[in-house]
Amino acid sequence: MTDPDPPPHHDPDPTPDDDAAVVAQSLERPEIFARLYDRYAPDIHRYAARRLGDGAADDITAETFLIAFRGRARYDQGRRTARPWLYGIAANLIGKHRRAEVRALRALARTGTDPVAESWVERADSRMAAEATRRPLAAALAGLSARDRHVLLLVAWADLSYQEVAEALGIPVGTVRSRLNRARRTVRSALGTDPTLVSDATDATDVTEVASYG
Repeated sequence: MTDPDPPPHHDPDPTPDDDAAVVAQSLERPEIFARLYDRYAPDIHRYAARRLGDGAADDITAETFLIAFRGRARYDQGRRTARPWLYGIAANLIGKHRRAEVRALRALARTGTDPVAESWVERADSRMAAEATRRPLAAALAGLSARDRHVLLLVAWADLSYQEVAEALGIPVGTVRSRLNRARRTVRSALGTDPTLVSDATDATDVTEVASYG
């Protein structure tokens, strides 16, 4: 009688903050990849909603993680955090909706209201300040090139570092800096001399602070 086969060997579970280990082990244990979804999906969804509205954000988030899962064998194991990788996928998907995003921003700049674009300007107690700033800010964002807008909003809304933006978009850090500087000049010009006007309007403040400082 032959001995029974030993149970399959699994490496120890990856440490909580080591995304690279999660991706590597998910090649043999696909269910582990769900940890990245649990960790990053809320942030990806929030970012996509700010860019395109809640309806599109559901699809963007789901497709981001589907693409990541299918391409996980090509993940750079030298990067312990998957955050820039996932935001890069999301940014690429958002870029396919560029015309819709620009239309929404232009509508907000023109009328002050738009059901899609309002998702990136959270309702604030200081409504007069928010109204005074969001229309010129929307116009400024609409006037940016898609590449400059990606860089500005990944820094302002996704809170990525310059290095993380470079990894996300597959560009040099120097290019990140030049695009961000160009976007800052545009936003500063649109908002005039006091770009911190909307201290209570969360999303607009994020952009104006990046435009003002950084």
